[in-house]
Amino acid sequence: MMEPVQSGPLDRPPTAGVRHYAGEPVLTDGRPPRAVILPVPYDGTSTWGKGADKGPEALLEALENMELFDIETGSEVHGEGIAVLEALPLELDGVAKSPEEVCADVRRQVGDWLGKGILPVLVGGEHSVSIGAIQACAAREPGLSVLQLDAHSDLRRIFHGSACNHACALHWAATHTRLVQVGIRSTEAEERHYEQEGNVFHASHCHATPDAEWITAAVQRLGPVDTPVYITVDLDVFDPAHLPETGTPEPGGLNWYQVTGLIRAAAQRHRVIGFDVVELAPRMERSPSAFTAAKLLHKMLTYVLEPEPIEAPTKI
Repeated sequence: MMEPVQSGPLDRPPTAGVRHYAGEPVLTDGRPPRAVILPVPYDGTSTWGKGADKGPEALLEALENMELFDIETGSEVHGEGIAVLEALPLELDGVAKSPEEVCADVRRQVGDWLGKGILPVLVGGEHSVSIGAIQACAAREPGLSVLQLDAHSDLRRIFHGSACNHACALHWAATHTRLVQVGIRSTEAEERHYEQEGNVFHASHCHATPDAEWITAAVQRLGPVDTPVYITVDLDVFDPAHLPETGTPEPGGLNWYQVTGLIRAAAQRHRVIGFDVVELAPRMERSPSAFTAAKLLHKMLTYVLEPEPIEAPTKI
């Protein structure tokens, strides 16, 4: 569970150069926001379906066109203060940054917000953007665990000459943190060397086991109660019937309630210190996949920030 912010004033006003979350203004009473959203429209290393660079804008646009009351919790998380930052710059003097430079920039920004006691949330972009965020969280919390929801293992040590490739997105986490992987249904033989024993919940297992059983097991594998956790959601964890617009969709994925049920259980037992939603590759106007991704982001913020329920209005 994420504790309320105890930090001092921000180095700059939280509304400077930001976009309103879901069209709602950030807090205006002097309090800092409890969460910041950093769009990272990077798609430099993807190797099949391109378009993840369009993901952040499509998600944020969808977010501005959905109802904000969460029926499940009876709350509205935007009232907690959520600032949308300017997108991470991906060029320097007109030259595209390397995967390593993007990773370092993400690590620096996420580290800065963690230092202020504010929840960092990344919106990708391809999955390689998660590497720097995980590294920043691990530097802040040495006992970090990582929960990966994904169709692919993403455990290659190096791919196409870079350790910051999207196919390597969780290799660093696998060798430096406790990593729990859920929804996996595609991997290379070499990647199995980096799997952590007992911490891989293949999609086939999730479908063959009662949800309450495997969700409880996965959440417990993250560690004892109140373990610091980073959650990374590659949207291809969903079955393509639920969310088809990703770079590398895989059949046999999880459904909405399996994904949200796992994330809520993790947030209830542990201390989520950061998360991301990545690999949205919208291919149509008013993308239904973008709307699903926006809804998921809103749900995750609700689970982590835990806003107070809103009292039902009095009947007239």
